[in-house]
Amino acid sequence: MANIDRKSIEQALTGYIDRYTGKNLLKCINDVRIDGTAVAVDLVMPYPCNGYHAELRSELGPLVTALDGVDQAEFNFTSKITAHSVQHGVKRMANVKNIIAVASGKGGVGKSTTSVNLALALSAEGANVGLLDADIYGPSQPRMMGLSGQPESADGKSIEPMRNYGIETMSIGFLIDEETPMIWRGPMVTQALEQLLNDTNWSDLDYLVIDLPPGTGDTQLTLAQKVPVSGAVIVTTPQDIALLDARKGLKMFEKVEVPILGIVENMSTHVCSECGHEEHIFGAGGGQQMAEDYDITLLGALPLDMSIRQQVDGGKPTVVSEPEGTISLNYRDIARKTAAALARQAKDYSASFPNIVIQST
Repeated sequence: MANIDRKSIEQALTGYIDRYTGKNLLKCINDVRIDGTAVAVDLVMPYPCNGYHAELRSELGPLVTALDGVDQAEFNFTSKITAHSVQHGVKRMANVKNIIAVASGKGGVGKSTTSVNLALALSAEGANVGLLDADIYGPSQPRMMGLSGQPESADGKSIEPMRNYGIETMSIGFLIDEETPMIWRGPMVTQALEQLLNDTNWSDLDYLVIDLPPGTGDTQLTLAQKVPVSGAVIVTTPQDIALLDARKGLKMFEKVEVPILGIVENMSTHVCSECGHEEHIFGAGGGQQMAEDYDITLLGALPLDMSIRQQVDGGKPTVVSEPEGTISLNYRDIARKTAAALARQAKDYSASFPNIVIQST
């Protein structure tokens, strides 16, 4: 019988490349246990990927059982999500590891729908997730998340986030009547955004997804300059006009040194529910071309599907309405790609260093 040790097992796994990070998994190996001809490997993934575990097991197993002397290989997965660096001069929130901004240059491209399903997909993959609705003029997340009522405040200064489907949510929509217009000027809007972010008692979150209003105005600039954002996701449709505005949003984040994690092309194609005919109503290939032009990742393409709209309107988004459906699996794949893109960014080590205080004695 061959002598099986950790080194030989690591060697067997060397050539396997994780399709989300583009790297091998050697740094993820936490422990290797060998009991006769049975091997158990514990891996700690740098991003949440519950829906990827089965595929990993099926592909990694044969690599280890191919070794002489190994009859059985077991793989156990956990995730360790770390905090990543933010803009220079902006301090990271103590209990929120990573803030992901979801933005678009124009309205009507399905950004809020993408935001809520991205948040739910990250949660389904095993992360602790919060969702902040930063659209002060047109808050939509309370309805999309199936939430109503007002948040509680124990001390009269901070507010508790509303909870549903396993994630925490905050929106100005919880604090005003649904039909009340917000007739506020820019400074009031930006102050409201900062209060919603900083005065909410978020629990320890791996990711806080911020659903930005469309455009590149005061709210977006405030978030880009004052809120510790680890990365941004740009939502667009394949339409030329939407892509023009999406490029402006992308450029804004580049100027304030917020990494772009990738692009989501929404309403990519429409398949007729009656005859099955596929049609690219808003054009084709726009998101891919934009990704190539700026050397960033196309995270995924989502269809123009009536069920997506019906489900968010009903307060039960696709990822929780049809968790095993094709569209939900697409959202979860986008979530893994987003989290893996963030995992490749520089880490924030500020918490590792002690605060040095100089006192005169």
